[in-house]
Amino acid sequence: MTIEDLESLASMLTARAAGRPRLVISIDGLGGSGKSTIGRALASVLQAAVVEGDDFYRTSAERSSPTFDRNAIGASVDWERLRSQVFVPAAAGAAVRYQRYDWDNDRLGDWVAVPATQPIIVEGVYVTRPELRDYVSTTLWVETERSARLARGLERDGEDARSLWVDEWMPAEDRYVAAIHPEAASDIVLDGSGTVEHDPARSVVVLRYALPPSDPRIVER
Repeated sequence: MTIEDLESLASMLTARAAGRPRLVISIDGLGGSGKSTIGRALASVLQAAVVEGDDFYRTSAERSSPTFDRNAIGASVDWERLRSQVFVPAAAGAAVRYQRYDWDNDRLGDWVAVPATQPIIVEGVYVTRPELRDYVSTTLWVETERSARLARGLERDGEDARSLWVDEWMPAEDRYVAAIHPEAASDIVLDGSGTVEHDPARSVVVLRYALPPSDPRIVER
């Protein structure tokens, strides 16, 4: 475990994207792990746009369709739309335009545009699935203990959402981890628990680097 200054981490991530048309980073982790907090802090250093995986949640009409496979890994998130609207143009260095899911009205809502010159951080559960990995230069995984994640989720969404968290979202995420092992596929594993003293606006807690040993920027911890 080490505390990494965000400026140093940003420099490392930028160097790893050398030769690519654009800096594209993914931050994965289970619900309530702290992905959004880390993503916003890193984005402020990189001057990056943050794309939230929650914006690609499927509408109830999609999820109730006879052809919808609720047992598929990450079924509630439209990863194909995320790939076509964000990952493909982002990796090509093109402008990005995507439509956000409107949680209040359960429909697709506003369109968001990201200019071609701006780095992009995609944060959300399921963004390390194999179909999306080739579009990014570095994948980050945020690790946080289950009870802390649930507490954060209920603090954000209210006690009425407990059944969604306990009976739907968390079991689906458990299946994702068991099938895909996104933590093992990620380049850097971060601690999102908040129990290690540090300034989250200036640094992150790194649990493990899984970057290639040949990378000259990486020092073994």
